[in-house]
This record gives sequence, structure tokens and C-alpha cells, in this order.
Amino acid sequence: MLRTFILTPFIFCFIIFQSIAQKPNENYQYHIHSAVSPVKVDGVADDAAWSATETAKDFFMITPMDTSFSRALTDVKMCYDKHNLYILVVNYKPVKGGLIVESLKRDFAFGKNDNFLLFMDTFDDKTNGFSFGANAAGAPWDGQQGDGGTVDLSWDNKWVSAVKNEDDKWVWEAAIPFKSIRYKPGITRWGINFSRQDLTISEKSSWAPVPRQFPSASLAYTGVLVWDVPPPTPGPNISVIPYAAMRMTKDHQNDIPTKYKPTIGGDVKIGLTPSLNLDLTVNPDFSQVDVDVQQTNLDRFELFFPERRQFFLENADLFANFGYATIRPFFSRRIGLGVPIQFGARMSGKINKNWRIGVLDVQTGSNDTLTPHNNYAVFALQRQVLARSNVRFIFVNKDATNYTTERHSASNRYNRNIGAEFNLASAKNLWTGKVMFLKSFTPGRSSDDFTHAADLKFTKANLIWQWQHEYVGKNYNAEVGYVPNAVRNGYYKISPNVAYLFFIKHPKIISHGPKLVNNTFWDKNFDLSDREFILSYNVNFINRATVAVWGSSNYVRLLRPFDPTNLGNATLATGTEHNWKAVGFDIVSGPQNRFTYLASGILGGYYQNGKRNNLRAELGYRVQPYVAITMAGNYNDIRLPEPWKRTQLWLVGPRVDVTFTNNLFFTTFMQYNNQADNINLNARLQWRYKPASDLFIVYTDNYLPENFKVKNRAIVLKFTYWWNL
Repeated sequence: MLRTFILTPFIFCFIIFQSIAQKPNENYQYHIHSAVSPVKVDGVADDAAWSATETAKDFFMITPMDTSFSRALTDVKMCYDKHNLYILVVNYKPVKGGLIVESLKRDFAFGKNDNFLLFMDTFDDKTNGFSFGANAAGAPWDGQQGDGGTVDLSWDNKWVSAVKNEDDKWVWEAAIPFKSIRYKPGITRWGINFSRQDLTISEKSSWAPVPRQFPSASLAYTGVLVWDVPPPTPGPNISVIPYAAMRMTKDHQNDIPTKYKPTIGGDVKIGLTPSLNLDLTVNPDFSQVDVDVQQTNLDRFELFFPERRQFFLENADLFANFGYATIRPFFSRRIGLGVPIQFGARMSGKINKNWRIGVLDVQTGSNDTLTPHNNYAVFALQRQVLARSNVRFIFVNKDATNYTTERHSASNRYNRNIGAEFNLASAKNLWTGKVMFLKSFTPGRSSDDFTHAADLKFTKANLIWQWQHEYVGKNYNAEVGYVPNAVRNGYYKISPNVAYLFFIKHPKIISHGPKLVNNTFWDKNFDLSDREFILSYNVNFINRATVAVWGSSNYVRLLRPFDPTNLGNATLATGTEHNWKAVGFDIVSGPQNRFTYLASGILGGYYQNGKRNNLRAELGYRVQPYVAITMAGNYNDIRLPEPWKRTQLWLVGPRVDVTFTNNLFFTTFMQYNNQADNINLNARLQWRYKPASDLFIVYTDNYLPENFKVKNRAIVLKFTYWWNL
């Protein structure tokens, strides 16, 4: 075991040569020129400027097969002026009159909409970029790309677009200000690709071909956008985004009178260079951010909820993607958790083609004398190496700025993490992996305060295999991170998995095959603490539906007391051993129909020789493009010996999204969770009266399930304005 942990970094050397190769789609080039006349963004292809541009066409199919041209014909034209990058796309409909969209909601669900997306590698590094697009009803899409193509849709910026629908085609036209994106000045080559999805024929395609095992957003497979001259420097790039909000809250449980709290604050974005940005925030308010979807928690460890706050999102991969899903030295949701953020600053972006930098500093206050004020500082540096790989360094510092032993003895005066990692990504994305080391510094903790992890993954159309291992020391501490397994007081872990797909010629099925996953934990003495084997068989249909059946074998030796219902009742003792087996299924419908569904089930054993049956389902119906209705439910039936006996846990609730226009949205959902003894109701009205400028009205209620008595209530009115200087 130790030998494997030590040798893994050297294994990378055997496949690094595959990371030094020519850009796969170098021959796919689009030559862009300055517009010969003004462009009006209206979704009508009648501007004279478009007649003088090249046309990108003859798209390649990605799914269901990647061996032919697309059946859905697409024409793309691009040009620019000193302020904007323009794009015109004519999406010819393979089925006349055909149109499948979910709603007019911004940043729509990719898999549920006919859409066109643009992916731009503005640094020509095959790693970072931007995505823009729209669905066939005109809902816009924008996101920032990192780690080779992952699109973060939480990123939002100022640009305009329009869609016009006809019986035989739909046309998308957009103007993207150079001030809204980051790019390396002086270069005349960007990576670029165009992606088209048409659900009427269950097809996804792209201009530069992408193998079907990879997403169309993969920057490894972009073509080349060739500029006639370097794109214009955007000039002074300063945006001021003030807000004003009024919050009304009422605590009915404690009979506290209604409180009214007016708040003002805002953000400033300063483009230091076309590729380096400075963000400042004072007294930020995040009341309009989507409420977290609740989860039934039957785990022994902390659940993960994603960051949604705008200030933390641009270039978020620099900070948040260091490490692994369960070993993160920095997790921004630790900042401002139950306490106000007073101010913050963040500089992030590209220094040059090979170097990226991120610096973050945030000061929080406190709501009582027992919680210190804290300053959070993060420094991240990334160096591009080989074709698409990189080396990263990170330093995370948390300091209590008004710490006194008498008042704050329950907290540490400081906590620091320092780390480095190598991220491997071969030129064609066949090989990916990571080697990581982290060390923490905490008062009173020394020795065995580091962690190491590594993985290596091989991906082809029909074969995927991966090896991952982790070591976390008993004194490793990441107070600003997310390391749920750290409560094990040190562990070793391996997670190998392998999957194989058989591609077949069938009128309905595209592929099927098995997958084997193993997760095994040992404690510091190399005694087994957890082991899980999962063998599944997966079937993929041409219409995007999927079916999987699986069986698992589980072993757990508890390292601390645990209540298997998480209701705060009796606990199982430390050191007790538990074995069980389970079977299950997962079904996801194709997205073409207006009625969609997914369902999964578990039938099998549980702790203390008990039984656990679980059924999770989600039903959706759309009245396109204006209304999307979803009903979700999660039911657990747990049967254990005394003192638990039978426990039934319900988490159910409807969600309704109404998109009146591309600028007016209403969302409401209710969640009933008997594990938390709560019913939550949330409703949000958003009016985007100008690009990136909004008016929000947010209403939240929490009730007792047994009598619908109100626990607490809040209403927020918030106004934001995006002002470019």
C-alpha cells in the first residue's frame, strides 16, 4: 500500500509524453475580420456586415455517434468592431416547426433544450475560457470555463442577444463586449468551437470534431479563431454595481417583533489588463441567491453545498478547484457563515499565457462577543506546463483579528494551509490526473498535519479506468476548506474504478456495459474501517435516456458514535462493525418529451443488521417556453432494532419556474423535510430591466409540519444596477 502511494507520482512520467502534442483540431480555422458596416442585434440576418464574413458549417456529430456529419445543418458567422465581438448563427431545423425548450430562464439546463453554444479559449491555453449561447426560445447562457472546459454558469456578465424563430430555422445573434471577457492582448489566435444540440433528432454536434466521450465544451478540441489583427484593447474597464435592499424579518417562534433592516453596498470590477481583473465588495448582500435544495442526511459526514454568491465566482477554479471533491483547502462558503461580510477584494486572471494568479482577502464581523472577527486571505498561482497540464500553488490564511483567550477560547487564533499540485491533462484529454500535497498550521497541532492524494484516469469511448488514493494526517486541519473525512482522525483511502461500454447497432440503444467502483478506508494503524464495492450495469439509449442496475457490498467500523437516522436519538458505539448488501436502480428519461422523469431506488441492509429501502423520484412537465413544473420526492424507510424501530423520512416538494419573458422570471418552491421538522417556502421574482441589472423580490417562510405554524418569515426587496464607466 505505502509503495503504491509513493510510486504514483512517478507513474505520471510514463504518460507525460502524451501531453506534448499538436492541437488536435489545428486545421479547423475561422478567419475573423472587422465589420464592414454596423451590426444591429435583432436575430435577423440582414445586416450588410454579414455578407462579407466567412461561414463555419459542416458540423460533425458528437452524439449519438461521432463518425459522421451532423444531420442538423448550422451556419455561423463572426465579425467585430472596436467595442464588441458579434456572432450570427442560423440553426436549420431538421424537423420543420420542431422546437424543444424548457423555459426562457437564463443559464438553462443544457440537456433539456435545443441550443447553440459558443466556447472561446481566449488565452489559447486549452484550459480557460468563456461560453456564450442561447436556447431556441432566446434564453441566454453565459459561463466561465476552467480546468479544460468545465462551465461555471454562476458567472454573469453584461452582453446582449436576440433569437428569431421561423418554421425551418431559428437564428441567434449576439454582441459580446470586449470589456465583458478576459483575453491576452496582442495575440491573433484564440481557441474556438461551436456546439449545437437538437433534441428533435437526439443529436449533439460541433464545428471542430469532439469525441463522444467528452463534452462539447472541451477546450482540448477547439479549432482556431484567426484574427486579421489583434483584438482591440477594451480601454478603461471599470464597472460599478451598487445595490440597495430592504429586509423585513419576523421570528414567530420566539415572539420577536418584526424587524426592518435597510442595507446598501456594492461591488466594483476593475480591468487591470484585458486578462487580469480586480473585484472589490463592500457590505455585500446575497439575499437573491437561490436557496439550497435540502438533502436527507444519512451520512456520517458533512454534506456539500455549492457556492452561489457572485463575488466568489469569477476565476473560482483558481481557488476552489485545488484538491479533490472531499479534500479542498479552500471552500468559500466557510466565509460569512452566519456572520456579516464587511468588505472584500479579489484580484484574479492571467499574467501572461502561462501564468495565472489569484489573490483574495475578505473581512468578516460577528454577531456576538463569543465569535471573533476573522480575516480570510488566499493566494493562488498556476503555471501552464506541457500542452494542457499545470502546476498550482495555494496559501490559505484565516486570522482572528480581535482574538482574546478569555472570549474566544472555543476558536483557534489562526489556521493556515499551504499546498502544491500537478494537474495532468494530455493533448487529446485521454489521460488526466493529479498529484497533491497540503500542510496545515494550527495552534496546538503539530506533526502529521499534512495530506497527500493522487489520481490517474484514462478515458476512451468504450473504456474508462481510474486510480485514486488519499492520505490525511490526524492533525491536518482546513478550517476554510471542505474535508469531511478529516473527522476520522487520519486515514488512508483507495478508490479504483473501471467501466466498459459495448457500442451496438440498434434502433433504440446506443451502448451498454458494466462499471466497478471500490472505496476502501484504513485508519492510521492500517486497520480496515470502511469498504464499499459497487457493480453496476448501464444502458444508454439513443434518445438520451439511461437505465442502470447495481449491487453493492458495504463494511463499516465506526470511528465515533453515530445515529443511523440522524434524528438525534440513540447512537451506535465506537468500534462496532456493520456489514450489509444492497441492490438498486437508476432511470432517467429522454429530455424530448414535455413530461420527463427520473427515479432511483435502494433495497437492502443497513447498520445494526437493519434494513433500508429508499425511493427517489422527480417528475417534470413543461409548458414551453413559459412554465416548468417539477415535483421531487425522497422517501427512506429504515428498520432497526430497539431503540430506533422503524423510521420513515420524507423530503418532498414542488418547484415552479415561470419565465414571462427573457427578462422577467418567477420561481417558487416548497420543501417538506421531516428529518429537519421543517417546511420551507421560497418565492423569488426577478426583473432584469437592463443587461445585468435587476430588481428582486424574495419571500421566505419556514413552518412547523405538524400544524403549519409559522416559525419565521422574511421578505427582501433588492435593487441592483450595473454601471460601466
